[in-house]
Amino acid sequence: MSAVASLNIGLARRRSRVLRERAIEALLFLAALVSVFTTVGIVYILIKESVVFFEQVPIGSFLTDRQWTPLFDNAHFGIMVLLSGTLTSSFVALAIAIPLGTVIAIYLSEFAPFRLREVAKPFLELLGGVPTIVYGYFALLFVTPLLQRIYPELPGFNLLSAGIVMGIMIVPYVSSISEDAMRAVPMSLREGSYAMGATRMQTALRVVVPAAFSGLASAYILGISRAVGETMIVAVAAGMQPNLTFNPLEPAATITAYIVQVALGDLPHGSIGYQTIFAAGLTLMVFTLVCNIGGHVLRKRFRERY
Repeated sequence: MSAVASLNIGLARRRSRVLRERAIEALLFLAALVSVFTTVGIVYILIKESVVFFEQVPIGSFLTDRQWTPLFDNAHFGIMVLLSGTLTSSFVALAIAIPLGTVIAIYLSEFAPFRLREVAKPFLELLGGVPTIVYGYFALLFVTPLLQRIYPELPGFNLLSAGIVMGIMIVPYVSSISEDAMRAVPMSLREGSYAMGATRMQTALRVVVPAAFSGLASAYILGISRAVGETMIVAVAAGMQPNLTFNPLEPAATITAYIVQVALGDLPHGSIGYQTIFAAGLTLMVFTLVCNIGGHVLRKRFRERY
């Protein structure tokens, strides 16, 4: 074979390899755009349908009315009723998930033996794979009767049991991300702390946790978003009864539970009552966006570079 033929074969192979790489890059680029287009589509639908709703319901009334009765003849559309249930159940869930998830992350990262950590973490993350409807019936049929032994007057549907089970469900998310953030802290910081005479507990709480704060903030923001967006647990265990209350011992409806209720077909498509699910969804999206922006600011402000 001549040198020219060999050169042509090499060039052909090189062109073929370049074309394949470009095709793979284009495919990966299109895959990355799917999430962008999906987000844009969701925002477009929510805003488009919400504009139709707010043409008939003043936004001031939507934000300040203390009643939520879209199914009644004398309809009221006060989103604060649903927002109070969402915030109350989320607060109960986060009051459990954040402390418990952080403690588990500290133990797995700083104290647990290697073999125990490699076994415990996958089992812990299995909780995140349990269907939320199972958690809902667990809250209704197990946690609520258990709480009624402590509070005999506790109703069968309440925000407390739903929030507790939501917190249990969120623990794997918080603990897993927090543990990864703590493991990313350089060993030199720990060794320097030990050289100064600090104990393992002092090193974990005063060195590792502050150094991993940006990662912890990300875990907490994910937990907040997960709690606010939870649907089936509150739909099953909280009662889906619109009630303006911040008392977790009472039944109430959340934004997601109401969306599920209306989506079942109780209201005709295109009616003002049906349009409320888009206004409620837009409110939920704005709240989640504010939480994510706050988390991004915290990460940028407290992020440590090594």
